[in-house]
Amino acid sequence: MVHRRNFIKQTGLALVACSIAPSFSFTTKEKLPIGIQLYSLRETIADNPRDILKKLANIGFNEIETYGYNDGKFWGLSVAELKEELSKNKLTSPSGHYDGNSLIKGDFDNFKEIISVANQLNQEYIIIPSISENLRGSKSDYLNIAEKFNQAGEICKSAGITLAYHNHAFEFEKMDNTTGYDILLNNTDEDLVTFEMDIYWVVRAGINPISLFKRYPGRFKLWHVKDMDKEDPELNTEIGNGSIDYDEIFKSAEISGVEHYILEQENFEMPDFKSLKESYNYINRLL
Repeated sequence: MVHRRNFIKQTGLALVACSIAPSFSFTTKEKLPIGIQLYSLRETIADNPRDILKKLANIGFNEIETYGYNDGKFWGLSVAELKEELSKNKLTSPSGHYDGNSLIKGDFDNFKEIISVANQLNQEYIIIPSISENLRGSKSDYLNIAEKFNQAGEICKSAGITLAYHNHAFEFEKMDNTTGYDILLNNTDEDLVTFEMDIYWVVRAGINPISLFKRYPGRFKLWHVKDMDKEDPELNTEIGNGSIDYDEIFKSAEISGVEHYILEQENFEMPDFKSLKESYNYINRLL
């Protein structure tokens, strides 16, 4: 009995010490925001979007980036139905890709509908995924695009949303002593317009993403994490299996301002969900 009383006393003192000493405190690790751009599954998502969302949640993804809004629907689902499926699978959609060519031409009517859809899905970012070739042939074209982005950014801000632009490689073509990407970054208001850096396309253009983070700190709130096949740079591969040094790039995440890491893969050499699981695990390890 003496030993038992001493044990209880000592255990009680230890628990008290744990409650007051910071070094003994217990913390719960917050689930990391790893998302996926659903364009990765464009070949199959229209067949059964509900099943695909469930499978992605089972892999571990907790964020979904939408694309393909058309005639009030995403892959046959109404906005309300998509929102219900996201909730059912404990998924959120902080961002979506929406066509922005009409607003570049000065037509903002369709853009108001996009803002409404984004608000219904509780999206924080409306992302312009590309620019038609006929709208980006010169420096003056890019200056016009920057102006329209600022205007659209104002409208977004009033609705509690931020406008973002997603790059490919064409933005890095030289125009005298600058590029279209530099023009957009230098002529958009950082309080109104942010950028979703597609790291694969930056590397494909021959640019080091880290150099852009350092030149424009805080401007890249979203990343598209996509790896480059070692043999054929036109192809993607699982994160960590390609030629892009993501271990080094992720070390500069803070300076970039990134808030959302979004996997995208445009082609697969193995079954798609097996590939996505491999990439998810690698990103999760880096984070």
